[in-house]
Amino acid sequence: MTFKEAILAGIPSDLPPKRVLDPKANHAPKRKDLLSSEEKKLAVRNALRYFPKAWHQELAAEFYEELQQFGRIYMYRFKPEYAMYARPIDEYPAQCSQAAGLMLMIQNNLDPQVAQHPDELITYGGNGAVFQNWAQYLLTMQYLAQMTEDQTLHMYSGHPMGLFPSSADAPRVVVTNGMMIPNYSKADDWERYNALGVTQYGQMTAGSFMYIGPQGIVHGTTITVMNAFRKLLTQSETPAGKIFLTAGLGGMSGAQPKAGNIAGCITICAEVNPNAAHKRKDQGWVDELFEDIEALIKRTHDAQQNNEVVSLAYIGNVVEVWERFASENIKVHLGSDQTSLHNPWAGGYYPVGLSFEEANTMMRDNPEQFKEKVQESLRRHAAAINTHTAKGTYFFDYGNAFLLEASRAGADVLAEDQNGFKYPSYVQDILGPMCFDYGFGPFRWVCTSGKSEDLRLTDAIAASVLKEIRAEAPEEIQQQMQDNITWIEEAESNRLVVGSQARILYADAEGRQKIALAFNEAIKQGKLSAPVVLGRDHHDVSGTDSPYRETSNIYDGSRFTADMAVHNVIGDSFRGATWVSIHNGGGVGWGEVINGGFGMLLDGSEKANAQIKNMLFFDVNNGIARRNWARNPEARFAIEREMKRTPNLKVTLPYLVDDELLNTLD
Repeated sequence: MTFKEAILAGIPSDLPPKRVLDPKANHAPKRKDLLSSEEKKLAVRNALRYFPKAWHQELAAEFYEELQQFGRIYMYRFKPEYAMYARPIDEYPAQCSQAAGLMLMIQNNLDPQVAQHPDELITYGGNGAVFQNWAQYLLTMQYLAQMTEDQTLHMYSGHPMGLFPSSADAPRVVVTNGMMIPNYSKADDWERYNALGVTQYGQMTAGSFMYIGPQGIVHGTTITVMNAFRKLLTQSETPAGKIFLTAGLGGMSGAQPKAGNIAGCITICAEVNPNAAHKRKDQGWVDELFEDIEALIKRTHDAQQNNEVVSLAYIGNVVEVWERFASENIKVHLGSDQTSLHNPWAGGYYPVGLSFEEANTMMRDNPEQFKEKVQESLRRHAAAINTHTAKGTYFFDYGNAFLLEASRAGADVLAEDQNGFKYPSYVQDILGPMCFDYGFGPFRWVCTSGKSEDLRLTDAIAASVLKEIRAEAPEEIQQQMQDNITWIEEAESNRLVVGSQARILYADAEGRQKIALAFNEAIKQGKLSAPVVLGRDHHDVSGTDSPYRETSNIYDGSRFTADMAVHNVIGDSFRGATWVSIHNGGGVGWGEVINGGFGMLLDGSEKANAQIKNMLFFDVNNGIARRNWARNPEARFAIEREMKRTPNLKVTLPYLVDDELLNTLD
C-alpha cells in the first residue's frame, strides 16, 4: 500500500499483526494505576468502539494488557508502517490545501526527530499528546483527506468526532483538549479520565498540531536569557564566561543549551534521562556531555577562566549540581529549571537520590512513596538555590510550576508576606513587561514545500519587513525590534530546524501582519514554491490565561480568569483561522491554565490577505486590551498607539486611582 493509499484507508480493513515495541525507543513512563476493575473494563470497552466486532476478542485482551502494563491504551498494533515526518504538502491526498497543511503539521508533531515519546503519540512535556491512541490518528488523517472546504472536523481531545457541514469561511478543524468540568480538573482526574480514553493533555502546541521542535522555545529562551543578563550585568560586561544553570533536555527544555550558546554564556543543564541527553547532543543542541560530576566541575572552571561560550550537559540530577557548585564556590549568575513540574508525579520531575530506572519503577508501583521523594527533593533543590541566591545568583521561575510545586512541598520559596514567591516568574520580570504587554510574542511559520531555500527566502523577507518597521518604531520597542532582526538574520547559521522547515520570531501585530502579507505575495508571485502555514506558540500575548506564567504580571485579580483565552479562540475562528484549538493544561499543569491557539494556511490568494489583516490583528490586540485594562502601563501605551493607527478599534481604557486615596480607607 502506498502512503496515500494508507492515509485514505484509515482504520485498516485487515487486522494488522501485533507490534513488538522497540526497547531502544524513548517510551513514555508507565502511568499510575488509578482505575478500578470496572473502570478498566470501561476503558477497554471505550477502546474497542473504534474497531469491528470480529476483532474484539483478540484486541480486548491486548488492550487490557497495555492498560495494565503502561497505564494507557495506545493501540501500538495500529501504528502505521510508513515513516512519520512532515512531507511536502503535495504528497498528501487531500481535497483542499488547508487539510493537506494540517496533515503535514500532525506528522511533524509525531516525527521521532521531533517528538519526545513518538510511539505513545506524545510530542513534549512528558504528556503533551497529539492523540490518545493510533486509531484516532488514522481516522483523523482519513477525515482530512476526505474534507472539502464546506466541512469542518471537530476533535474532542484527540478523538475525531466527525466532519460537519460548514462553509469555506469557517475553520477546517476545531480542537479541544482536556476541557474538564472544573471540579474534575485535578492531576489525578487527568490520570483517570485519560486512562479511560475520554480526554487528553494536549500541552500547548502538541494537541493543536503547531509544535515545530525545540526551535520554538529556543527563541523565547534566548530572549529571556539575554534580558536576564542585561538585568544583572553592566553595559560593559558580556555573558561570556558567566554561568546559566538549569535542568531539562526534553521536548521543550532541550532548547536551553542552544539558547545559551546564542545568548553567549556558559550553559550547564542537567538531565536524568540519558536518551534525551544523547538525542540533544546528536542533534547539535548541546556541545559536551558529562556523566561524572567531577569532570563537569573541572570543565566548568576551565570555561569560566577562558570566558567561553559553551553548553555542558550533565547526565544526572540537577540538585547534585546546585549543591556541589555551592560547596566548590562556583558562581552561578543565572539559575532556573525547566523540568516538567506541571506533571510532578508521572515523570515530569525526577527526585535526587534515585536512578532514572528506580524512579520510573517507583512512580508506577509505589506512587505515594514517589510523591514523598519528589517533595523531599524539591525542598532540597530549593535550599540549594537559596544558598546561591544569597551570593548574588539571579533565579527565575521558567513557568514550569517549579515554585508552585516547591511551595506545596513546604520548601522555602515563599515571599516574606507569604503572598507569592520570593523569586519572580520570567514573565513577571522579563517577557511580560518587555514583550507581551507591547504585543510581542512567538509568531511562527512552516514552509510546506519542505525546501530549505523557501525557508531561507522567508527569513530574508521577515528581516526586511522588521527593518522597515524599526525605522519608524518608537523608542519603547526598539530593543525588541533589534533583538528579533539579529535573531532572524542568524537563524540559519544557528541550525535551528528539527523536522519541518519552520521558523519563529517575536513580533507585534504590525510585524506579524506585514510579514504574513509579504509571504502571501511571494506565494502569489511564485517566489515561494508552496503555501506557508502560520501559527504561534500559545505562550503569547493573548492566547493563554495562566496565573503563574503568561498572565503572572496581571495584578488586578483577573489572572485567575480565562476569558481572554476563550475570546481569543472564538474571535480567531470567525476571522479566518484555518484551525483553532483550546486546551486545559500546558506547561504549568492540568487545571492551572487555559490556552488557545490557531493555524492559518497562506495560499497567495486575496482571501488570505483579508484573513491576515483581520485575524492576526485581533489575535494580538485582544490580549493587549486585557493587559491595558489590568493597568499595565506598557499595554496602555501599545493599545493607545494601535487605536491611533486603527480608527475602527475602540478599547475601554482604565482610569488610574491614587494610592493615597485608597490608603485613607483603612
